[in-house]
Amino acid sequence: MNEVPVTLWVNGQTYAVRVSPRKLLSDVIREDIGLTGTHVGCEHGVCGACTVWVDDRPTRSCLMFAIQAEGHAVTTIEALAQHGQLNVLQQALHEEHGLQCGFCTPGIVMTMEAYLHEHPNPTVDDIRDALSGNLCRCTGYQNIVAGVQKAARVFAQNSSGATSAAGNESTHLSEGGREYV
Repeated sequence: MNEVPVTLWVNGQTYAVRVSPRKLLSDVIREDIGLTGTHVGCEHGVCGACTVWVDDRPTRSCLMFAIQAEGHAVTTIEALAQHGQLNVLQQALHEEHGLQCGFCTPGIVMTMEAYLHEHPNPTVDDIRDALSGNLCRCTGYQNIVAGVQKAARVFAQNSSGATSAAGNESTHLSEGGREYV
């Protein structure tokens, strides 16, 4: 099949690539652009490991052709940490031991970061419901939920509610004397 030129806007940068019209966005992100934080697990949209944001909405990149992303802003896990510092959710998951092998982690972070922007005060049941589309084979979810709860508390302390990774702005937050970026 002939390759076609596609221009993608990923993490605030423009990438001009030539791809087969049927090549998945997840594959282009990993293979052509070289951002390997987006993981491919099931390739059926079930596990959530490939979750990225398309126009600030969580999207399963294994279910989207790269050519469909042209003209849209794509954000991957690489955009969330700024200046070598984990963002609030990433730091909270680290502190609460919500990470094990790390394969599912980027998808969970992308899903929950977007969720917390829209739902800054979730209950445990809300968090579990939001996590239901992400499969983790290692943790049993208890520590992931605890990490999301901790991040939500930090977000609540901030008048704006969250940081803006898509705009590459960082907000300094603190909880218990610890500073978050």
